[in-house]
Amino acid sequence: MAAKPNNRKALWLGLVLILVLLTISAIGLYQFAFQSDSDDVTGGPIEMPSTQGDFSLSQLDEDDIAIVSFGYTYCPDVCPMNQAVKRQALAQLSDAQRERVVPIMITVDPERDTLPRMEEYMQFFGDTFIGLVGSQEQLEDVAARYGVIWRRVEAPDSAMAYTIDHSASLFLVNRNGEILQRVLYSPAPHGLVSALENELGS
Repeated sequence: MAAKPNNRKALWLGLVLILVLLTISAIGLYQFAFQSDSDDVTGGPIEMPSTQGDFSLSQLDEDDIAIVSFGYTYCPDVCPMNQAVKRQALAQLSDAQRERVVPIMITVDPERDTLPRMEEYMQFFGDTFIGLVGSQEQLEDVAARYGVIWRRVEAPDSAMAYTIDHSASLFLVNRNGEILQRVLYSPAPHGLVSALENELGS
């Protein structure tokens, strides 16, 4: 009869250990995916094929701001959340402010994210959303200048074959490629709204 409490104790200890390991893994993922942008960033030009033709930051008007994020269309959570946060933030701006903001996502998966696929994906969030698909060389250049890192994670048992862990910050950038503000990943739009209002003024 005494074995049952001991078994229960061992079971509970096992569950606690599993929870601790999961928590540590989750913290590691959070730090990698959401907080890993380098503080040593230079920004600069962004020129790539896009869902709206060849895109360059220099096409923006003098007082326009681009919200730049990096992601991919097969991303299960962070990327659609980032785009949804952009949409929610834009909805909280005045009409005049909203006209000055260009939401952009640069794919970190040019192998799978073709322009037609990116166009279909971006339409879920709004007509003004632009998806950029560059070559691997273009991606590496821009990502390095914006302090963004990513890594391919093989998933042989998944239909997707692989996923990509990547930085998830949002960058407010002007037509010259100057990073005005970096907004850390959040599932709520408050930080992005505050940053945009600060840069756009009234």
